[in-house]
Amino acid sequence: MSDLSDEILLCILRHIPVCDLLLNVANVCQKLNTLCHDKTLLTHVSLSEDYWADDALVRRILKQLANHVQSLSLNGCYWLSGSTMEHIARCRGVTHLDVTGCRITSLRLSRLLSSLAFLKSLAFDVAPGFNSAQLSSEAVDALSRLSELRQMLLTPSYGVVPCCAQLRKLMLQFDIPDVTKEGVGVCCQLMVGQSSVPHYKQLEEFTARLAPGEVNQTLLLLYLAVFSVNVPKHLRVFLVSIPGPNPAPWPAAPSVAQSLGERGDLVALQLPRSWLDSASLKQALEGNSPKHLSFSRCPALWPQVFQSLLNSGVRDATQLVSLNLSGINHVPYSECRIVEDQLAAGTMSQLADSCSNIKYLNLMHTHYHHENSPGLEGETHLCASLAKFRHLLSLTLPACALSDGLNTNHTQMQNTHLSPLFQGLKKVPRVGLQNYKPASESSVSGDSTSGLALLLAGCLFLETFELIGPGFASTLPRLEPCTRASVEPRGMCAWARGIGDAHLAVLEALPQLRRLTLAGLPGVLRGTGLVQLAKQCRDLRVLSLANLGSLKTMNYTAALLDTLKQCTQLQELRLEQPYLNANASFFEALSCCSRLQRVCLISRCGTFDPSATETFMERCCHVVMCHMFMGGTLVMCRTLQKALLDRFSAERPALSVVIYPLQHEDLPSVIRDIPLTLLDRITLFQSHVAQPPHLSPL
Repeated sequence: MSDLSDEILLCILRHIPVCDLLLNVANVCQKLNTLCHDKTLLTHVSLSEDYWADDALVRRILKQLANHVQSLSLNGCYWLSGSTMEHIARCRGVTHLDVTGCRITSLRLSRLLSSLAFLKSLAFDVAPGFNSAQLSSEAVDALSRLSELRQMLLTPSYGVVPCCAQLRKLMLQFDIPDVTKEGVGVCCQLMVGQSSVPHYKQLEEFTARLAPGEVNQTLLLLYLAVFSVNVPKHLRVFLVSIPGPNPAPWPAAPSVAQSLGERGDLVALQLPRSWLDSASLKQALEGNSPKHLSFSRCPALWPQVFQSLLNSGVRDATQLVSLNLSGINHVPYSECRIVEDQLAAGTMSQLADSCSNIKYLNLMHTHYHHENSPGLEGETHLCASLAKFRHLLSLTLPACALSDGLNTNHTQMQNTHLSPLFQGLKKVPRVGLQNYKPASESSVSGDSTSGLALLLAGCLFLETFELIGPGFASTLPRLEPCTRASVEPRGMCAWARGIGDAHLAVLEALPQLRRLTLAGLPGVLRGTGLVQLAKQCRDLRVLSLANLGSLKTMNYTAALLDTLKQCTQLQELRLEQPYLNANASFFEALSCCSRLQRVCLISRCGTFDPSATETFMERCCHVVMCHMFMGGTLVMCRTLQKALLDRFSAERPALSVVIYPLQHEDLPSVIRDIPLTLLDRITLFQSHVAQPPHLSPL
């Protein structure tokens, strides 16, 4: 290896975490020591997921980086002490600092800012107790020079925004509960004076992501109050994500949309459905070449979106990189769907021709019902149209999009469902309790995977694939009110019921698959398709499975164990099933995932073996997140949680163990205490909505 050139060795060393680089590799020989301290390796440093870096180790690293690092990220390092954060002040040349999720108080932030004279970009948490009045004059001066700011708001506050007069990029995440742990309502009254009102004169990018709650929406409107008076002239990115069916209205939205369309340099746009109408959207897109668009749950914009993208409503549609159409044609299940309420294969084909460079596409909460009848033999399948997106890296689809159609008998059954008389007499289905009936598998046409095969043949570079059946809603209470507000009853879509093991097996044709999510698929019987895809997709890193097959039993246990034994590269597992038995056999199979770092099990009536759990944690030494929300008594859960923390915390500084009964009344407050960097990982689908990483998950 020492015979290789310095240039090649530097390329190799770039793949090594900085802790290993400086503390291990640098000690091998003099040549590697010199290369490990090369400025190209130490200018941009991230310790974000270096879970084994404890306080002492991070302090040593910061001491060695002091004269080199310019960009430093400790994002999500929730386990580091506040005193360790003080050592960042050694790195006086830092221009970009990310301490989101770390223990940063207003006084500690003040001391840091006073030492970092060249800082241009800052990301941190505004936690309860934060007081901008405690910032020193030197800190305020440093903030006045910032051009980029990202705030995680955990309490109602403007944070440091009023001090940042030259901001060009502002990213906000609101995660404030409406009620405190003590049951007291959270007040959102802020001082509105000349010194506390945000100013956005130079602003070019504004993003806001909200967790559920009225307080978050109220606070967002306070941040946006300035836009009602004056829209920044250079604004080109405006992304606002508000969960739930009824976001608070904002009268200034049309004027912002008009302003975005005037300059012709719009890059990204996302607004809640009640903020935008077709005319405003047309104005915003006309003459622009956007790269990122999201119209999640905006059915009223359905015609205008495609008219703008297909009929020269934008200047250059080939610039579009990510497109979120989740729920854009959503019609409540109680209403009769017509053809116009479904995705059209022809329209998607035109979209692929116009927007040929899309890499991230989200079609969740939509419907496509392919008719495989003698009179429509020439109909193009939606999957054939999607296959024309040759550059796709991430794709989210409704389960029915993969169906090749129903036979005559099943079509007649579907028509019966549409009968007004039948709708008046039939028993209303209960959300979450409809189960797959084995007899229904005979309704699927013979060649049931031909559409999916066409899709995979065209999209060879897919790294992330999500397949979600209608009617799925996670039982995890964090976002439950929002997801259940618009969910359909399980099993209502006959096309989705036919998606099963054969379709999962076809996914083996994705050699570069890294992240796979399968949820709400009642047609999965034995799970044999999971085993087949796991054998071929050897680089699978993240696997999320939820409510596959029957909800009254777990039929695919044997296949699941075989699948886990094949996933040798798996780093993250999220498994949600009402009757999961996490016994010794389960944890023995899970132990084959030797690189596993994060595991989350959710099971309303599930059971677990404490001894097997402890043995698994001993074998898989890289696991730092073990979250189990299952059945069992509170005493049993707390006993196991304490045992794991006592035994493994010393050697795993970032260890997070949460074991709690899923149906316990105190679960929401328990979940609230989980570090947000981990909580986003166990909240299914909220972080995978076809947005590239640098825009944050909206």
